[in-house]
Amino acid sequence: MIITKFRRPKKVKNMPKTQQHSQQVWEDFWQKEPIDQVYSNSGRIIQQIMATGDLKDKYIVEIGAGSGRDGFKLVDCGAAVILLDYAENSLRIIEQMSRELNKPVHLVRGDAFHLPFKSNVIDVVYHQGLLEHFTNPEDIVAENYRVTKVNGVTLADVPQRYHFYTLVKHVLIWLNKWFAGWETEFSIGELKTLFRQNGFDIYHIYGDWMRPSFFYRSMREAFKKIGVRLPLYPASIPVLSKIRGTIRRLLNRVYLSFYTFMDIGVIGVKRNASV
Repeated sequence: MIITKFRRPKKVKNMPKTQQHSQQVWEDFWQKEPIDQVYSNSGRIIQQIMATGDLKDKYIVEIGAGSGRDGFKLVDCGAAVILLDYAENSLRIIEQMSRELNKPVHLVRGDAFHLPFKSNVIDVVYHQGLLEHFTNPEDIVAENYRVTKVNGVTLADVPQRYHFYTLVKHVLIWLNKWFAGWETEFSIGELKTLFRQNGFDIYHIYGDWMRPSFFYRSMREAFKKIGVRLPLYPASIPVLSKIRGTIRRLLNRVYLSFYTFMDIGVIGVKRNASV
């Protein structure tokens, strides 16, 4: 067994106060927000994980799984997928989707700072939108390192610091209007340093722009306040989409683009079995 026990959602004892606050934020979020109204990751997480090698029969864990939608795609690759979250409503949504899609996943309610897995047993660990919610992300990355197998990988996907989104977000946090409570962000240099300081070698870095745009998402949220729901994604104009795609492919080749991305990620590989 790589895990102490597969278990149904239950209360996590001795959870730090900062996590208790965050837990309630996400319990409320997943209770009131229909899953079909929550943006996905535009395929970037799956693409990056698949690029690390054959996933068949690999143990893959998502920490802070949220909707768990990426995990179901990894099941299609032949992986044994474990989805961990401490929000009960998140796990209920995943359980329902698992039944509807007929794609089995293992659900675990647990704490990202104290993962219920043995050391050196997980092939791929990943999380998106997790590290930025905590003042001590290094402790989470250290736990990632502990449970990752030698030559296994861990992926962290976070918001990029130098973006207009960051300014708006911090204004809303200051006004106590930000949906997720307190939150920070990272530069690509900070994220790489965080991984190296906790034992990982850097395997790959990547980034992605917000799709649909920040302007459209902001407009959509504003319309929701007056009872009008715009579609998740606006209708595309083929010519503009083609031009935009070409520009993005060109920018992707330049390191400077890491200061324009909305989301950035680091994949670290574990070379040492000492932990």
